[in-house]
Amino acid sequence: MARTREDKIIRAFENKTWQEIKVKDSWQIFKIMAEFVDGFEKLAKIGPCVSLFGSARTPQDHKYYKLAEDIARLLTERGYGVVSGGGPGIMEAANKGAYEAGGKSVGINIELPFEQFHNAYIDRDKLLQFNYFFVRKVMFMKYSQGFIVLPGGFGTMDELFEAITLIQTGKVARFPIVLVGKAYYSGLFDWIKNTMLEEGNISPEDLNLYRLVDTAEEAAEHIFRFYDKYLLKPNF
Repeated sequence: MARTREDKIIRAFENKTWQEIKVKDSWQIFKIMAEFVDGFEKLAKIGPCVSLFGSARTPQDHKYYKLAEDIARLLTERGYGVVSGGGPGIMEAANKGAYEAGGKSVGINIELPFEQFHNAYIDRDKLLQFNYFFVRKVMFMKYSQGFIVLPGGFGTMDELFEAITLIQTGKVARFPIVLVGKAYYSGLFDWIKNTMLEEGNISPEDLNLYRLVDTAEEAAEHIFRFYDKYLLKPNF
């Protein structure tokens, strides 16, 4: 792995002709367009969905794995499809809960060299494979009516703060964001309140863009209450 990373750095600094750069960039545009088109065509047919995020490293016997299963089951019982990043851990648990409850189970998978592989609980016609993280994130934002975020790492934080930023700046319609695991997330959000807010880098109302809960019932109920008040609509 270390050798591969070094090779990538070395290749990035290799001298290339202007023609080589133009050709590579032009073909890359077509690959990006193809991923957008494929994602739009497949996901537009699925209907209202909620995305569940969390660590790919969570084992099957962990309490958060079971919690993700329970949340997915509750969502499908109310007619929502469940979307995950398509991989193992929390993502697998989300798809498993939806699949075993007879609901729509969607996987938006990313091709990674060493870590990510799609799980076995995704509906065969609802598995999408992406090469670009930013295209994949557009799919989550555009076709999810809510985000439920369980404990995870950098990738989970990336997706969480992308969603909060887009809502905060008015680039997408307001939708519910629920964080599950007060013990895991309270330190982060204490810092947001006590440091980020105190420094004036966010507004007090930004603290209302998310809800922190501990149980599957609380997480699902926040989604349900939101849409009892607002009509479902796309985020773009």
